[in-house]
Amino acid sequence: MAESSKQHWSAERYATAGGFVPVLGAPVLELLDPRPGERILDLGCGDGALSEKIAAAGAKVVAVDAAPDLLAAARARGLDVRLADGQNLTFNTEFDAVFSNAALHWMRDADAVIAGVKRALKPGGRFVAEMGSHGNIASVIVALTAVLARRGIDAAPLNPFYFPTAEAHRARLEAAGFAVDEIGIIPRPTVLATDIEPWLDAFCEAFLAAVPEADRVRARGETADLLRPVLMAEDGRWIADYVRLRFRARLTG
Repeated sequence: MAESSKQHWSAERYATAGGFVPVLGAPVLELLDPRPGERILDLGCGDGALSEKIAAAGAKVVAVDAAPDLLAAARARGLDVRLADGQNLTFNTEFDAVFSNAALHWMRDADAVIAGVKRALKPGGRFVAEMGSHGNIASVIVALTAVLARRGIDAAPLNPFYFPTAEAHRARLEAAGFAVDEIGIIPRPTVLATDIEPWLDAFCEAFLAAVPEADRVRARGETADLLRPVLMAEDGRWIADYVRLRFRARLTG
């Protein structure tokens, strides 16, 4: 998950606020189409829910993440897990495929990620992923920016996310030597499993950590107040403005 030192991952908090993430990852898992005997790297595996499904298809999975607590949850599933920075992968020509769900947008140096994936893949290997795209959680970022601005804090340098357009990410992949079989933007309004405030704690800590601790609960509440007219449905559910980028690419040469 996150490479940012301002974002701290708790497996329990992630399961509570983000339990929908692996469930909604089913289509990208289908796009991967793991095969028995393949060696597959799950990049940003989180708690290993999807890694486990890849292994159940008969593939040999190596699951990596930068968050020790999430890796402990993945290890408890019996997976081969490694602590690794997705922007500094050290694997060399050993995987038939690299898979990633809801993790690449936490890795701001996209070119370093792609270069590491390229090194990790065997010739002709595939790179299949889903991540946040341009416009993902836009209203949340606007609300956080406004709340921080009230306190004289510039939110821009705190933003941990890389949310590209399909055109921009295709260009990065092609420049690195990948043939892009498909890439597209998928608007996906997502019903949250909790109120918005626990979700903000779980996924937007990098912004809120800039607020003095004594004022942090108030700032989070102000953010929720700004978002309520936009993201709360009439039945009281919170529906986040998720927009995803999904792609499948092959390493040429």
